[in-house]
Amino acid sequence: MPSLAAKKSTRTPARSGRPAPELIFGDLWEFDPAPETADPKLKSRYDLFIDGQFVAPKSGRYFDTINPANERKLAEIALAGRDDVDAAYQAAQRAFDTTWGRMPGRERAKYIFRIARLLQDRAREFAVAETLDGGKPIKESRDFDVPMTAAHFFYHAGWADKLEYVAPGHRVAPLGVVGQVIPWNFPLLMLAWKIAPALAMGNTVVLKPAETTSITALKLAEILQDAELPPGVVNFVSGAGETGAAVMSHPTPVKIAFTGSTEVGKIIMRSLAGTEKKMTMELGGKAANVVFDDAPIDQAVEGIVNGIFFNQGHVCCAGSRLLVHEPIADLVLAKLKNRLKVLRVGDPMDKNTDIGAINSKPQLQKIQELVESGVKDGAEMFQPACRLPSKGYYFRPTIFSGVTMSHRIAREEIFGPVLSMLTFRTVDEAIEKANNTAYGLSAGVWTDKGSRILKMSTELKAGVVWANTYNKFDPTSPFGGYKESGFGREGGRQGLLDYAKLI
Repeated sequence: MPSLAAKKSTRTPARSGRPAPELIFGDLWEFDPAPETADPKLKSRYDLFIDGQFVAPKSGRYFDTINPANERKLAEIALAGRDDVDAAYQAAQRAFDTTWGRMPGRERAKYIFRIARLLQDRAREFAVAETLDGGKPIKESRDFDVPMTAAHFFYHAGWADKLEYVAPGHRVAPLGVVGQVIPWNFPLLMLAWKIAPALAMGNTVVLKPAETTSITALKLAEILQDAELPPGVVNFVSGAGETGAAVMSHPTPVKIAFTGSTEVGKIIMRSLAGTEKKMTMELGGKAANVVFDDAPIDQAVEGIVNGIFFNQGHVCCAGSRLLVHEPIADLVLAKLKNRLKVLRVGDPMDKNTDIGAINSKPQLQKIQELVESGVKDGAEMFQPACRLPSKGYYFRPTIFSGVTMSHRIAREEIFGPVLSMLTFRTVDEAIEKANNTAYGLSAGVWTDKGSRILKMSTELKAGVVWANTYNKFDPTSPFGGYKESGFGREGGRQGLLDYAKLI
């Protein structure tokens, strides 16, 4: 609802992505700003977290982390070198050998429960920190990222004393020390996806957060201290690509878990070929959202918007390819255009904002380059009329129609609020087009027929297939991909098994 204190507007403010009101409904009341006011309690400098303590990097080097919404410096982050990574692995091995690996599951559960509860206590603080560092709208951080992070810790804490039921007919044991690298799109949630099952199973961890979004991982280290987690069980080493390579190539870990681009995943797999290290890889995606002519159209439009625009397209499972049944293609496109006209692009800290900032300048440049290729290749582009903030990294929500599978925008992962729309005539054509990609992470199906949903779910080469919804996650449900989207699962019983050895 518009604010009662709002003033009548005849133009679009710089902070808003809403087109001029007269273009939508005529004269309209504009929203007042509604900034989130919770204190993120940021430090000016964050050190590494090794062996239960914050320690300065041995090189003494730090790098700046930037707020993508206004390009201002948020804090200095420690740059870990190989010596720091080695110290982290030594601490993790010591903790596994002397404490965590020997601890009964019911005792491990108490620590993991504590972490979840402490995170809930500081939920607003963490949501603000996530938005400031990553650029996503505060309502996404507040309503999804932080609650789902806590849910993963709660869920895996519940498993810690029930591990005899994970693999019926087998006994399970922890692997040992694991190395983990996570991306920038869901810094806190990806951390929980990896740390929670590892801890529940009895492993210890060395984790590197993304270079541009390290703050919430290092803030979580404060919670680990408050929970009195034994020293060395979880260690955080921040840095860029060289730090990640040191984490992946170190001889200590018996398992590597990586979420990121397919290109980097291939490099890691080649470097570890011939070793005995276990691996799980959650890589890129180019998900297809398939809408049939009997689908609930308005519900599907909301699902499409949720799957690609509300998260700025910053998810590997974003529904960036829209496959629409030909008889309803014009109707769906018209409804999508109307919906985009009222999306608000601007300050991520404003609770009214739908689309926040792109995470970094290089990512924005990649989006721009791919969008330009779509125009050059002859696809028809639609962007709502809106003025973007003068500072920060922003991009208008974009729809391309008239797209074919030969277009780059239909093949390459964009990681931005850009939707490519294709059409199909038959179920078989929809399946062929949806599977005509190197990726296989996720897909969506919109139809009124249960039999069609079942057929599509078995024919689509995707790790997750949503039916009449999109981007729904639960800690009990495994997530992962096929083909160049990686292997292994995170979440559910399957995710736990990827951190266990069967006896």
